[in-house]
Amino acid sequence: MNADALLDSVREATATELSRLGSSKALYAATGGDLDAESVFRAAATAERAAAETFEAWADAESTEAAATAFRETAAEEREHAARVREELDGDAAGDAGGTHADDEPPALAAHLRGLDDTVARAGGFLGRVLVADESKSQYVGYFVGDADPQSAAVFRELREDLAGQRERALDLLDAVCETEADWERAEAAAVAAVEAAYEAHVEALESLGVDPKPVC
Repeated sequence: MNADALLDSVREATATELSRLGSSKALYAATGGDLDAESVFRAAATAERAAAETFEAWADAESTEAAATAFRETAAEEREHAARVREELDGDAAGDAGGTHADDEPPALAAHLRGLDDTVARAGGFLGRVLVADESKSQYVGYFVGDADPQSAAVFRELREDLAGQRERALDLLDAVCETEADWERAEAAAVAAVEAAYEAHVEALESLGVDPKPVC
């Protein structure tokens, strides 16, 4: 196997989950049903900050130089993403753009990823997170297009464009650290599990709001 084949396999295995994570219900779940611009920005900022903190922790724990470098570079991007989102908010909210909130419970995907403790699994989880984030960003763009806010839509388009680079970084890392078929299988399982963790949280959030997570056909 190689990284491109793994990507195809993960996408096939999680097609339903990714499709629903990219549906119009995704933002409703992420904001707890509060579909106003401020709530959408806050949900995005929380996700970006949690991702930055996750990748920073991975980088600090890594003994594999290639992985540490990839995670540190991604953490810096996610810090920048969080800051850009928070700049769209007014007043005090913009002031803590890059802050860490130790008492905050991290989003389900970040919490799941922080439980991965070896390089191969983290590389797979990295790819899974990119796939989930790409679906989420599409909904943020769509929300602000519909809200007649082209400036904010453009911000999220740019953040989504950065994910293409992160995906390539994840694929390069997978090719670098997966040496055996068992490694590839473990990385694939980790990528799939990351998507599933995000999807399970999405389903739980919708059900708590009294919404059927399945699409209406």
